[in-house]
Amino acid sequence: MRLAGKVAVVTGAGDGIGAAVARAFAAEGAKVVVAELSEDAGRAVATEIGGTFVRTDVGKRDQVEAMVRVAVETWGSVDILVNNAWGAGNIGRVEHKTDEMVDNALAVGFRGPLWAMQAAFPHMLQRGWGRVINMCSLNGVNAHVGTLEYNAAKEALRTLTRTAAREWAPTGVVVNAVCPGAKSAAFRRVVGEHPELEEQADRGNPMGRLGDPLDDIAPVAVFLASDDCRYLTGNTLFVDGGAHINGVAWQPELP
Repeated sequence: MRLAGKVAVVTGAGDGIGAAVARAFAAEGAKVVVAELSEDAGRAVATEIGGTFVRTDVGKRDQVEAMVRVAVETWGSVDILVNNAWGAGNIGRVEHKTDEMVDNALAVGFRGPLWAMQAAFPHMLQRGWGRVINMCSLNGVNAHVGTLEYNAAKEALRTLTRTAAREWAPTGVVVNAVCPGAKSAAFRRVVGEHPELEEQADRGNPMGRLGDPLDDIAPVAVFLASDDCRYLTGNTLFVDGGAHINGVAWQPELP
């Protein structure tokens, strides 16, 4: 029960890594706010873990701020924030990317987490304790082809992570990033369009497989959300079976 008495907000918690993190946090004693765009998926997870559901489009500032406000009004504070939600982007070449694609990606993948951090920080500061976990991606680190807007948003989020970690270090609020290698909801959407990539991704991983959101990724998030993480901030943890060591074979056919 490492998170007993803590209040956590997890965005994109209706499926994939977000749902796995929400389940793991609840199992460790946290009160969890499930922030999710899909009402059916979000309510199902919240009901399962005894949490609170808030329908949230993280690309809209008023909804992000409302998400944090609900956590405070329902449970008294926000101790842990996991910025995980993603719902933008298409596979395609750089020259085919539109302003709308890029703007949407930055709204969901960068501005949304920034707004959430700005809204949650005063409550963490008041307690002198806080944990922010930003889900980033090896796609951005390695500049995988076909996913420009995703890569850009996730690398912007890593920059935000390091900057906030440096500024907030004296306050007891630590901020870290995770680059997961897992069969997440976003990964499943991609392989739905490019099924050849799943086998390619498994074969290219040093451990021979992509990770499981609940068994492989969520335990690391629990560590980052716990007291054990009090002296770790501004870091990027590659929870990817070693895929970051030599890069990942990611070469969809792009028209």
